[in-house]
Amino acid sequence: MNILGIDTSCDDTSAAVVVDGAQVLANVVNSQVKLHHPYGGVVPELASREHLRNIVPVVSEALSAAKLKMSDIHGLAVTIGPGLIGSLLVGLYYAKGLVYVQKIPLVGINHLEGHILSIFLEEHIPSFPFVALTVSGGHTSLFMVEGFGHYTLMGQTLDDAAGEAFDKVAKVLRLGYPGGVAIEKLSLLGNRNKIHFPRAHLAPGSLDFSFSGIKTSVALYVKKWEVNKKQDEQASLADIAASFQEAVVDVLVEKVMMASERSGVSCVVIAGGVACNKVLREKMTEAASPKGIGVFYPRPAYCTDNGAMIALAGYHRIIHGERADLSMDVRSRFPIDELVPMAR
Repeated sequence: MNILGIDTSCDDTSAAVVVDGAQVLANVVNSQVKLHHPYGGVVPELASREHLRNIVPVVSEALSAAKLKMSDIHGLAVTIGPGLIGSLLVGLYYAKGLVYVQKIPLVGINHLEGHILSIFLEEHIPSFPFVALTVSGGHTSLFMVEGFGHYTLMGQTLDDAAGEAFDKVAKVLRLGYPGGVAIEKLSLLGNRNKIHFPRAHLAPGSLDFSFSGIKTSVALYVKKWEVNKKQDEQASLADIAASFQEAVVDVLVEKVMMASERSGVSCVVIAGGVACNKVLREKMTEAASPKGIGVFYPRPAYCTDNGAMIALAGYHRIIHGERADLSMDVRSRFPIDELVPMAR
């Protein structure tokens, strides 16, 4: 079964063709990084306009790369939330037009479900149940995953997402956008133990996250540092970036290990844009290995927003009989526990 997946949840226009929820024939992503770079973050109005320009050529390119015609597509999956309303609407209304003409099934996909299931696009996959951490610019959440369509929220950020904290700290350090890549690159030149920024552990045993305190601590440190940075004993910009990154990674690793031990699973999955971070991957594996816990990461192309993960999630919903009608709408907030569970 050939499923076309479309994702326009934020600032990437993406379309992909996936066969039987496993084989990726094409995955095309048009990035808007250059457009938003001068503003230090995504400008929703600009993102929507760019999606309008790109959606038709991106879908056409995906079909061409897959060597298929639209008539060869058996179902269409499109992200309906969470995300930027204007961006989501572009993808949804284009998808509605396609299914109306082609008379094929349509399903709306929760963006986080796509990230959770993205690991199943890889050759080596985890067994159910497993704990999944979705960590990106818009989300930092922990889930118990008992099967396709069966997710239980274990913890989530109470303020900034981890990726959002990276972007905001990068802005404070004048490193540009996107912040995660800039901080990770600069951190290679710094001492991660030079400065101890606070780790927000919250209440004892809590699996929730909070990164606003780390962000504020870095901002206050930088203000003092800029006055005294000529002194020999002061940290470098690279030390600040590395120490901040270490603080965020420590919290992520600690919460994932706590969740896996509490639930008794033998596998954890790390997904989302921040999952590309090499220090996070290294420290997560170091913490999990002695406990006999396997750690699975999608390749970078499937960590960032992409249509392939949406097509994969859509395949599993379509084969279980799920269908959406043309009245379906987008949602800026879309808690995953509001998804209709699939039959086991």
